[in-house]
Amino acid sequence: MKNINSFQIGKNGISENLIESLKSNFKNHQNIKIVFLKNFSRDKEKIKQSTENIVDNLGRNYTYRIIGFTAFIKKWRKPMR
Repeated sequence: MKNINSFQIGKNGISENLIESLKSNFKNHQNIKIVFLKNFSRDKEKIKQSTENIVDNLGRNYTYRIIGFTAFIKKWRKPMR
C-alpha cells in the first residue's frame, strides 16, 4: 500500500499555510487525504467547492475524489513534451 499523507480541515478552513503544506507534501507523495471535520461543515456541496478551491490553488496535474467527508487528491506526472 502506498504511503498517503493525511490532513484535517476544521473550523479555521482553508488557509495559505494549508496550501503551502500541501504543495511541499506533494514533492514527496503522490496522494494526499484530506478529512473535513464536523466543525468545518457537513454540507457535501461546501466540501466539494472547498476541494475544487484547493485543487485550483495547487495548479494543473491534480485530480480529486470525494468519498463521504474525505477528499483524496492525486498528483499526476507532468505531461511529456
